[in-house]
Amino acid sequence: MSVDCEAAAEQVTRGLGFDCHDVSPVISVRNPFELASGTMPVLELLVVAGAVWALVHAVRRHRQGDPVNLAIWCASLVYLFVTEPPLYFPEWFGLDHQYGFIFAHNLFTVQFMWDRLPLYIVAIYPALSQLVYEVVRVLGVFRHRGPLVGAVLVGFVCQVFYEVFDQLGPQLRWWAWNDANTDVNHPALASVPMTSMLLFASVSFGVLTYLCVKVGGSLLRRVLVAGLLTPPSMALFGIPSGLFTGHVEAQAWVLGVELALVWAAGLWLLADVVRRRAARPPDPMTPFARIYPAAYLAGMAALWLVALPDVLGAEHGITDDGTPVGSGWYTALCFAGALLVLAALATRTYAAAARADQPSKSLR
Repeated sequence: MSVDCEAAAEQVTRGLGFDCHDVSPVISVRNPFELASGTMPVLELLVVAGAVWALVHAVRRHRQGDPVNLAIWCASLVYLFVTEPPLYFPEWFGLDHQYGFIFAHNLFTVQFMWDRLPLYIVAIYPALSQLVYEVVRVLGVFRHRGPLVGAVLVGFVCQVFYEVFDQLGPQLRWWAWNDANTDVNHPALASVPMTSMLLFASVSFGVLTYLCVKVGGSLLRRVLVAGLLTPPSMALFGIPSGLFTGHVEAQAWVLGVELALVWAAGLWLLADVVRRRAARPPDPMTPFARIYPAAYLAGMAALWLVALPDVLGAEHGITDDGTPVGSGWYTALCFAGALLVLAALATRTYAAAARADQPSKSLR
């Protein structure tokens, strides 16, 4: 297969600072201290370390008799390799006229597939899927409310944790969307396509988690069913906005309402977890759930602090460096939502500790 660095791809990659004609077809490795932005190796470390820790945690859970964590870790990679190649190379799949060129990643330390796929993107699928599932699992939602309700809350948790990253990437040149692609990348909230915000950041991980929990049988069966069925589920959930193709404002309203429903359902379920924590005891806390979500959020907050001066100085949504900024108000909302999730984890810990102390107090 050959890669066509078409005019749109050439324009987008040159805006990122490199030429898509001069790339490695298999793998390329660079000095992390010579990347386009000093934020890039920090992001790589945060995500790749999270994916490795997630794998260690998932294997430990599997040895303890619970295959779901490992199924989600592996299924997320199946989902990645089904989804990403058509986005990078639509001409390979006969989708170039239907979707066109959508976006390009910048050059990171390790890159695959004609420099289109950074290692950290491979890692973010299992790292994020494990983060959001483990948070919801230890809150006891899957045990007490079942896989469907648990998956809905996973969709919300993924929305708030992922979008603090998604709204920042274009400004720091981690990637660039092809703004000229009005069929796929519009409507957008600031610099981020709203279809990506809904279908990738919530629907996909919610469906993948539901299938990994719900589908029985072997680990391999869970992995293949979830990994292969998640991409078509995104197309299914994209039908409401797709009915208004060509009418960007109408699509924006539909996607906005759907995102609002994700928030409403997530906040209600989170409040229900806290309100009923005495009657529905949570699952035992794990080191991964206790540390990585907070570390991830702290890392993203630090990266946002680096970017904040340019955000405040941007005019008409464009920084002095010529990069588009994300939505400040939506990012702040997602940080607030993520902090509420961490607070629910904290109250879960205190509630569990209080129950553990009760028997000894009754003996006095």
